[in-house]
Amino acid sequence: MRTAGLMLILCIPLSACGAVSGGAQSFGAGLGAAATAPLDDFNLRREHIPTVLLQAEANPYDLRNLTQCATIVAEIARLNEALGPDTDEPPPADGSFLSERAADAASAAALDAIRDTATDFIPGRSWIRRLSGAEQHSRHVQSAIQAGRMRRAFLKGTGMQRNCAPPAAPVWYRPRGHSQH
Repeated sequence: MRTAGLMLILCIPLSACGAVSGGAQSFGAGLGAAATAPLDDFNLRREHIPTVLLQAEANPYDLRNLTQCATIVAEIARLNEALGPDTDEPPPADGSFLSERAADAASAAALDAIRDTATDFIPGRSWIRRLSGAEQHSRHVQSAIQAGRMRRAFLKGTGMQRNCAPPAAPVWYRPRGHSQH
């Protein structure tokens, strides 16, 4: 309990830092998620798996209806929405200052500490996660994410083979002659 009180004391200044950088709302949402983390362990709350990732898990090499560069781009966009940007894409220029990024990192560290504190009080947590099905669901989420990443890479390779311009191919790829848009 002493650690939880210390974490709350640390959160107040960090949430003020977040207010300066516009991250107060995300910190507040993260605080709620961190505090309710035990619900995940008891399998009372589950992370939603996007349909595009479930489809990728079922058949990562499916090329049905992906005959043109535009359809490959659309499928990659669906995967990017679920997974975030690919590693070959440059990070978005958000115009944030180093101090804002430092405040965001401090907020993330505080949220991780709160999440750990909220789940540490559960005796036999690993057994509870196994018995409740939370561990199996967590593995399923990770499997779907991995399948989505694999499918995105496959589609970008297919885009290169078909001489498509990025984003239907890796960002560094330059089509030969005319691309098949």
